[in-house]
Amino acid sequence: MPKHRNIAIFVPHLGCPHRCVFCDQRAISGTLSAPAPEDVRRAAEIALSDGETGGEIAFFGGSFTAVDRDYMVSLLEAAQPYIRSGDFSGIRCSTRPDAVDPETLGLLKSYGVTAVELGAQSADDGILQKNGRGHTFAQTKDACAMIREAGIGLGLQMMTGMYGETPGSALRTAEIFCGLRPDTMRIYPTVVLKNTVLAQLYERGEYVPQTVDEAAELCARLLRLFLDAGIPVIRLGLHSGGGVDDSYIAGPWHPAFRELCEGRIYLSLISERLRGQPEGRYTVHVAPSEISKAVGQKRTNLAALAARGWDCRVTGDPEVGVFEVRTQPERICRSHGSNGSQRKES
Repeated sequence: MPKHRNIAIFVPHLGCPHRCVFCDQRAISGTLSAPAPEDVRRAAEIALSDGETGGEIAFFGGSFTAVDRDYMVSLLEAAQPYIRSGDFSGIRCSTRPDAVDPETLGLLKSYGVTAVELGAQSADDGILQKNGRGHTFAQTKDACAMIREAGIGLGLQMMTGMYGETPGSALRTAEIFCGLRPDTMRIYPTVVLKNTVLAQLYERGEYVPQTVDEAAELCARLLRLFLDAGIPVIRLGLHSGGGVDDSYIAGPWHPAFRELCEGRIYLSLISERLRGQPEGRYTVHVAPSEISKAVGQKRTNLAALAARGWDCRVTGDPEVGVFEVRTQPERICRSHGSNGSQRKES
C-alpha cells in the first residue's frame, strides 16, 4: 500500500523583512543554503522511489510569498509536474500575513498550491510588537479573507510562551483563531535558541521560558479547544533534529511533546468522569489506539489518579472514540470479564 507523507522543502529565512526575537531560521530548518529547483525534484523522486505518494510538497521555513518572484516560481515549476501527474495531492507553503495579496494567491493557485499557512503567532498586537513580528492582527484577518476568497486552504500557526505573553493571552488568541475557521492549526511553544534576541533577554533575566510541564498544560487546553471546534492541529511542538538540538538553550522542547499534551487531555477527561466518585478501583475504557496516551508517559496519569484515590487500569474498547472515556467500578468490569470479553489492557 502506498505511503502518504508530505515532502518538506525548507526555504530558510528568505523573503522575511524582519527578524523576530525568537527566530533563528537556520537552526529551525536545519539548513544554511536555499534549495534549488533540482532539490525539489530530487526530494520528490526519492519519495516516489520509497513508495510515498498522495501527500503534499510543502515549502516551509521562510516567507515563501516574499522571496524573489522568479525564484519562487522556479520552485513551483519544479513541483508542478508531480501535482499534474497525481503523484502528490498539492503544494503547501507558509508565509507572513503581510506578504499575501490577491495577485500572488492567484499565481500560487495556478501552480497547484492547495494550502497557505500564515505565521500568525498571536492575535495580540502588543505581543506581536514585543516579539518583532512586524505585522498586526488586522493583517492576519485580511490575509485569511484573501486566502479564502482565492479558494485555497487556510492554515494558521500560533506560538505559546512568547516574550510578554501569558497563558490567558494565549487562550484568547486560540479562541480568536477558532473564529477565523482555519482548515488546520500548528502550535509551537517558544524555545530559546542561540543567536537570537530572545537568548539575550533570557541571559539578562528579562525572559523566563515556560517549563515543559507548563507548556504541556497550556497546549493541552489549546489542543482540546481546537479539536472541539473541529479544527485539526497538524503539528504541536518543534520538530526534533534539524539543527535545533545544537542551538537549543532553554524552554519547553520535548521530542514527544504532542503525546505529553494528549496525555494531559486524557488525565483531565478521566478526572472529570471520576469526579465525585468514591476512592476505589476503576477500569477506564478508551479507544485501543489511545491506551498509551491515557496511561501517560511513564504511567504518570495512573500515578496522578492513584494519588487522588482512584486506582485505575486502562483497557482498549473499539466502541469508544478518540478523546472519549468511559469508566466503571472494578467490580462491574469483573462481571463483564466473566462473559468472555477480552480487551487489551494497560
